[in-house]
Amino acid sequence: MKKYAIYIGILAIGLLLGWLLFSNSSNNEKTHNHDDISQSNQMWTCSMHPQILQPESGDCPICGMDLVPVETNEDGLTANQFKLTANAMALANVQTLIIGNIDKVDNSILLSGKIGINMDEIATQPAHFDGRVEKLFITSRGEKVEKRQAIGVVYSPELVNAQQELITAYKIRESQPKLYEAVRNKFKNWKIDESVLDEVLKTGKVKTQFTIHSHVSGIVSEINTTVGSHILDGHPIFKVTDLSTVWANFDIYENQVNMFHNGQNILINSNINPGKKIKGKVSFIDPILDSKTRTVKLRVILNNKNDELKPGMFVEGRINIVRSDNKGVINIPSTAVLWTGERSVVYIKTKSEEPVFEMRSISIGNKRGDQYEVKNGLNDGDEIVTNGAFTLDAAAQLQGKKSMMNKEGRKTITGHSGHHGMREATSKPNDDLTILNPRIKVSANFQNQLKTVFNDYINLKDALIEDDSNKVVEESKKFLENLNQIDMKLLTVNKAHSLWMKLKKEIESSGNLISTTTDIKEQRNYFKHLSSNLTSAIQIFGINEKVYNQFCPMADNDKGAYWLSKEEIVLNPYFGKAMITCGEVKQIIE
Repeated sequence: MKKYAIYIGILAIGLLLGWLLFSNSSNNEKTHNHDDISQSNQMWTCSMHPQILQPESGDCPICGMDLVPVETNEDGLTANQFKLTANAMALANVQTLIIGNIDKVDNSILLSGKIGINMDEIATQPAHFDGRVEKLFITSRGEKVEKRQAIGVVYSPELVNAQQELITAYKIRESQPKLYEAVRNKFKNWKIDESVLDEVLKTGKVKTQFTIHSHVSGIVSEINTTVGSHILDGHPIFKVTDLSTVWANFDIYENQVNMFHNGQNILINSNINPGKKIKGKVSFIDPILDSKTRTVKLRVILNNKNDELKPGMFVEGRINIVRSDNKGVINIPSTAVLWTGERSVVYIKTKSEEPVFEMRSISIGNKRGDQYEVKNGLNDGDEIVTNGAFTLDAAAQLQGKKSMMNKEGRKTITGHSGHHGMREATSKPNDDLTILNPRIKVSANFQNQLKTVFNDYINLKDALIEDDSNKVVEESKKFLENLNQIDMKLLTVNKAHSLWMKLKKEIESSGNLISTTTDIKEQRNYFKHLSSNLTSAIQIFGINEKVYNQFCPMADNDKGAYWLSKEEIVLNPYFGKAMITCGEVKQIIE
């Protein structure tokens, strides 16, 4: 029995040793395999630029810093969810809002418009006989004209012959009084003063030139003739308008038309006196939709006794919209919405305790104040991103998730070439330089020189707004001249110097292309790329001035395009007068 007990003990010890040995080997193998998998799927990023994702270690293509391993703990995420690191969240300044926590909704609508002449107060000074203009005393628009003021001297063969007839009829007036009266009445129809006829009859000499006088008064708004030209009976010489009242004309989009009606109160603000609000009422809404701009004209008649409002001046108006029932309507800040052609998207935070996000397509309704109505796509309790949405979209693209420009979700190549391709496709500000870039400290002198270039850019933008392609060329040349005056020696940090060199090359290239064409469509296409790179420069280096980054979803064939402005009011350089108010502020750079 003792012998069997020994065998059983040896067997038990052997089984125990075997279990320990093979269990440890199996665990090692599992650990080894896990390490291999982790190693094969490991991605690398830059701590300063978390938008950079590469499959192997190396240097950051933006700042040159060593790349670090990406956190890969994304257990439980769906195919289109992605997670940001705490560092990336801080740099992107991501802010969120839980829908349903908005207690107050701004029901006002902000409209952009322009002061125009009151067309009901226009009067015309016509010619009352045929002739040739020898002198013209009214030579420019804006001149003030009074009734009975001399406006020009005219030679008329018709009047010369009529004077001869008048002198003959005058001699036989006692025997032929009706003939004399008929001849003299012809001059009344031609608006020739009686004193002129008395002088002709007294001297017996025919006048070859006649001074014509205005029978209207007002400010000259249009001149229709020049010295040496022929005038015809009934044709206008010039037009005048009474500017004691003016029209404020606003564009409203077709999906907003049913929100407005005659008699609505409106508060109007102009750039000439920003603090002064002018009260008015809607006096007319055009019943015909402009098929090109998809807008309808809304008109307000304004008192202009002090002559403060000038035709052509840009103004903005705010109208309060009364809603009968707000029940069931979800409103979100306009900063949360990203546009891409026909689609509108937002980013939602899917986990309240973790920085996990996902894109969601939505359908929006009317814009009211700084908010949009959401028709579908969101529910009460959803937590949406209200600031930093562009950053999240770039991160989603780079991680192959669904994004604004990537409907299906696919991996985006990183590095210089990858980012450049993404920038061209989306027309967004230069993502590889500015998505999460902190401000680089540079000298005030450099910032002032960059501000001079920015001011030239504003003049270039204004020329596009005016649809003046020749002025665009002129302003682009001034822009390039001051761009090349920027002293790169002021950039003492290598990183700042290399970034500026890259940006300057892109900015200069776009500026040169604009300056060599008078085709305004091409100019606007190049301006889109110019705006993208100048935006990056201002975000990185700063100019000590508030800059508004504005966006129009309909520009660039409905792909959307950005531009910079000194003012919050939207004046669209991509459509000019055709659709000048299309767009909104998407970012404020300070």
